Amino acid sequence: MKPALYISFAAIVLSLTGCTQDMATQPRYNPLRASDFFGDRRSERPLVAGTVARGQLRVDEKLYTGMVKGQLIDTPPFPITREDLQRGQERYNINCVPCHDRTGYGNGLVAQRGFRHPPSYHIDRLVNAPLGHFFDVMTRGFGAMADVSDRVTPEDRWRIAAYIRALQYSQRASIDDVPAEDRGKLDQKSGAGLQPAPSPAAPAKEEK
Repeated sequence: MKPALYISFAAIVLSLTGCTQDMATQPRYNPLRASDFFGDRRSERPLVAGTVARGQLRVDEKLYTGMVKGQLIDTPPFPITREDLQRGQERYNINCVPCHDRTGYGNGLVAQRGFRHPPSYHIDRLVNAPLGHFFDVMTRGFGAMADVSDRVTPEDRWRIAAYIRALQYSQRASIDDVPAEDRGKLDQKSGAGLQPAPSPAAPAKEEK
């Protein structure tokens, strides 16, 4: 054989001996298999006491529960800006509209196809409910509604709750709720449903 052929043959042999499965078949436990190494015979090891997963500390009670000392709060845990409301509208349209419809009357496409109708957001019970109620329902579910906490962040749940409150206001608005400088922008058709707010009743005179 020529020297070059010997060298090529040696290189092939060396490369083949290096192609082993040791890295691919390392000793390991299959999930939930018993272990002879640990005293409790569990291959799945418990978390170290006091361990908190990254992003799971959640010390802000208002933000993550919607409550203070077990009572639902009526104000969001952070200031709601126009951008927050727009984000809340977007998340509402994605996650809530199929059942609650775009105006919150509970006549979404899911309900129209024979499933249970959710209550309208515009009934007195929900109009008077604290804002934390809507956050709590999205977080833990209520009745036939499953929670959405696995796909909607706590911050976005608050934004959706704020947008729901805006929907409620929109259905009970009066012309007095429109800033004076903007009232002229309302045409006859769009302003037809806006009525002046009722004047407060005069206080009754004390009987002498």
